[in-house]
Amino acid sequence: MRLRKTILLVAVAGMMAGCTSTGGVRQPSAPETVAPEKALVLPPPGGPSIVSVVERKRGNGVEQTISLFTSSSVPGQNSLKVQFFGASGANPGAGNAGFSKINESGIAREVARSVPGVPMATSATFLQNAYGPFGYASGRSRAGDTCVYAWQQIRSSTAANTQARNFGMIQLRLRLCDARASERQLLGIVYGYTVTGTFDGEVWNPYGNPPPADAALGRTGAPIYPDEGGYRPSPMPIGYEPAPAIVTRPRAVVRSASTAQSDQGVAAVPAPIGPRVPLPGEPPQTSARPAAAVAPIEQSVRAIGVTVPSPDCIGDAAMTAACRR
Repeated sequence: MRLRKTILLVAVAGMMAGCTSTGGVRQPSAPETVAPEKALVLPPPGGPSIVSVVERKRGNGVEQTISLFTSSSVPGQNSLKVQFFGASGANPGAGNAGFSKINESGIAREVARSVPGVPMATSATFLQNAYGPFGYASGRSRAGDTCVYAWQQIRSSTAANTQARNFGMIQLRLRLCDARASERQLLGIVYGYTVTGTFDGEVWNPYGNPPPADAALGRTGAPIYPDEGGYRPSPMPIGYEPAPAIVTRPRAVVRSASTAQSDQGVAAVPAPIGPRVPLPGEPPQTSARPAAAVAPIEQSVRAIGVTVPSPDCIGDAAMTAACRR
């Protein structure tokens, strides 16, 4: 009897649940394409353009794969992957994303999957952009394409977490391969991207408390100049190298096939020395130069013979004496 009553109660409860359900159709949480302007991270101006954005909502955050313009022969797509980890239950009905810390072995597997066939070396230099420290690996393919794989975790310090705030976290992965850009130019994208996504509530702020003002402001003995960067180091250039300029070359002289063959078969002959000997049958040529015109020789002409006096000097002794002088 008790078993029958239990079965009847379960059947009645099932019928009541079926009557109260709306019977609507819902789509389970799955990746979907969103507009490029809704990307949670934007590349810098002059950097690679956004091709598409695929978003997947999680119970404790959001994931996005931002595909970027690719100009490379290396297999794969340039992309910027971002994960926002927040409070559980942010998106009901979606499973929580598993959190994994950044470690050397995990990064090595990520690099091998993202850039297949390219030998990549991890940089041991400490680097830092506007959001904190980051790491990267770089390499060059056989075709000469440069590849960079960078990773970063944005999270407040442990001291800030003890204040019951700043619990959110952001992880980023950047894969870039380009046929004409250098490693430093690709690395400039890491310094220039902008995180536009935020968390609801101050408790989940991943950046921590804002830093204080620079100690050099208002202090004597610390001049600030209006030149490039002031007292701060100049920022890293962002963007790709422009295409090489077109060089105009002079047109080559067009020669006939016979002339080209004769030029190839005859070696260069040095210039002749001395007079040219005419070939048989040629009229003789004289290389003697025409004699220069002899300048007329100026000779002083002297009167030869007796001097005939003027008629005025005849007949007067005084005039005759003057004429003789």
